[in-house]
This record gives sequence, structure tokens and C-alpha cells, in this order.
Amino acid sequence: METNDFFFRVEDVHVHYGKAAALRGVSLGVRRSEVVTLLGANGSGKTTLLNMVSGFLPLTAGDVQIGGRSIKGRPPHAVVRTGVVQVSQYRDLFPQLSVRDNLVLGAAVRGDDSDEALESVYAKFPRLKERHAQKAITLSGGEQQMLAIGRALMTRPEIILFDEPSAGLAPMFVDEIARIMRELKDEGRTMLLVEQNMRLAMNLADRFYILRDGEVREEGDCDHLRANFDALARTHYL
Repeated sequence: METNDFFFRVEDVHVHYGKAAALRGVSLGVRRSEVVTLLGANGSGKTTLLNMVSGFLPLTAGDVQIGGRSIKGRPPHAVVRTGVVQVSQYRDLFPQLSVRDNLVLGAAVRGDDSDEALESVYAKFPRLKERHAQKAITLSGGEQQMLAIGRALMTRPEIILFDEPSAGLAPMFVDEIARIMRELKDEGRTMLLVEQNMRLAMNLADRFYILRDGEVREEGDCDHLRANFDALARTHYL
């Protein structure tokens, strides 16, 4: 596979928790307007990789680049300013602030025109506009996930990192989040997706990587994943 056209890349990255290796020489890439899914069993290193990219964990070796620029070693707010934003499975909202204030804070990170960006997010998430004055803590889990995605969009991201966007949601909200992510894909958004729901991931992604024990064990396009789903699941999840 040609790798010189990757817009976002992780190169030979190692991460340790104390003496324990969490990531061992991981390399992967995402092209512009591509959706790549990162799969693997619990504890395989998926969330660790996203947190390392986002500046929440230090790497012990390797590099992370966006548009040819290294972003390793930067604190989280500085990573966001480079155009890399994560939507955490924990959402990380400001619970006592209103929906609108949570969104505006997202815009403030990169100095965006918050009024223009706000209307764009409200157009995508009418439910958030209806609840713009409510505190984030009063929203349902699905609505909070919408707010987390909306806040990420307010930063004008170059790439969005999604960590388990469907986790813990009622089926109706899983379908809604899947619809929203499909819309983002159709808009040409660049995304790296961690998702335990392999069916959802396969329907969204162009390519995949499978992590096991902190290493990339398999990669390819999602046609290969769909054609070999049962065998890959047995090998890497059981």
C-alpha cells in the first residue's frame, strides 16, 4: 500500500504504562476524506492510541504527524489547534454549562467565528438547538453524544478521532449517531474510528486496522473485512 499520501500518520509508536508496554511499534495512516476504523478486543490498545494522539498520554518512541507536521509531545489544547480533535466515549462535557456554552467553548479553542459555526451545528443537530439553554447534565446519553460531536465540529477539525461513539446508547440513538457519522463521511470528513460494534464500523469505514496486544496484526480495506468477518473475529477477538 502506498503510504506517502497519508494526511495523518502514526509512525512506529511505543507507549508504556510504567514498565508495561501498551503500544508496540504501531504504524497507521489516514488519507484526506477517508474513514479508517481501529478494531480489536478490549485492552488491545485502541483507546490508548487515541489518547496518545490527543496529547493525554506521552509516547516513548515514534512520531505522530498531520499534514507532514509532527504533533508529538504537544498538550491536548495544542493538539486541537493543529486540527486533531477527539470525541471521547466519556464525552467530557461541562455538565453545568448550557448546550450553547459547551459548543461555543469548542469554537474558542481555534478562534472560529462561533456564531457561524453554531448555526452550522444546529442545522446538523436540531435537537441541540431545541435544548440550547439546557445544562448538559440534563441531556440523555444520546443527546450528550450529539453535543460532544457538535463541539468537535466547532473546532474546524482536520481529522476527528471517535472513541466508541455508540457505547452505552439506546438503539434509537445508535441509529442516529450512525446516520450522523454517515453524513460526516459524505461531507468528506477525515475520521479515525474506534468502535466495538463491528457492523457499524464496517458500514462506515473505507479501511481498517486490527490491534492485538498493542500491535497492528491485520489491515486492509473493508471489503476484505466484510468477506472475512467471521475468521477475523475469531482470530482477534476470541
